[in-house]
Amino acid sequence: MPVLPSTIRVTEVGPRDGLQNQAEVISTRTKIALVNALSESGVQHIEVSAFVHPEWVPQLADADEVFDGITRVSGVTYSALVPNEQGWSRAEKANVGEVAVITAASETFSKKNTNTSIQGSIERLEPIVQHATSKGIRVKGYISCTIACPYEERTDLQVVRNIAEQLLDLGVSTISLGETMGIAIPTDIRKLYDALDGVLTPEASILHLHNTHGRALECVHEAMQCGVFQFDSSCGGLGGCPYAPGAAGNLATEDLVMFASQLGIETGIDFESLVAASQFIESELACKLPSAAYRKSQDA
Repeated sequence: MPVLPSTIRVTEVGPRDGLQNQAEVISTRTKIALVNALSESGVQHIEVSAFVHPEWVPQLADADEVFDGITRVSGVTYSALVPNEQGWSRAEKANVGEVAVITAASETFSKKNTNTSIQGSIERLEPIVQHATSKGIRVKGYISCTIACPYEERTDLQVVRNIAEQLLDLGVSTISLGETMGIAIPTDIRKLYDALDGVLTPEASILHLHNTHGRALECVHEAMQCGVFQFDSSCGGLGGCPYAPGAAGNLATEDLVMFASQLGIETGIDFESLVAASQFIESELACKLPSAAYRKSQDA
């Protein structure tokens, strides 16, 4: 029987990936307060924002102000998505703890999301990796659409393998495999890691799941059995990509923490503090967060 990890590492992506698709403009004050609340929950890594051009993602136009306003807690890494060299200049001034760069395993998605081809996106992120690593800053490489694409359907896993190899050769510290559409079943996760054998080990990867079809936790369990112990998730299940129509919110951090707890796996995250952060953003957005564990906590 496969051995599950004793602990998992969670990157909270709610402030960036969770908020980027919200239609109504969210105040800088609210974003800062959300990050500060999450900082008190025991989460060790928070993706705070993205240094992107405001025309592409208007919701994150205030990344500089958010980084300037947050209260940094010792032991917590505060990271940001950086799509180009202009973004890197802003990220460096903001004193980010880690940089995230992004590409995709789909040509169509890459053009819609980064306005260039797969190879063009990799060439664009190369100087960012060089700048960051020269400053001793770790770089996380996102690969979107590792299972399926909203425009090209099923992904060729050989493409994922080739991209992962290129990113690692550039000096990316770790790779987050994005299941952008949220349609994966456990066998898809197993096939993904089988395809990466010899290039990227499960232990060296991060899995980034969405929950469109409600099977994200099944995929988490399968990934754990493959050896994965690092996951991206979003408080309350906030999320969705503006360039992936039909994709629902991210795997909810509450659901992941509760699931891990039921399996006897440590996360270091205080569930009640996490819920408090989600309560705050739910109230601010006047929405109903989809996380099953969060909703159960509210109905108790």
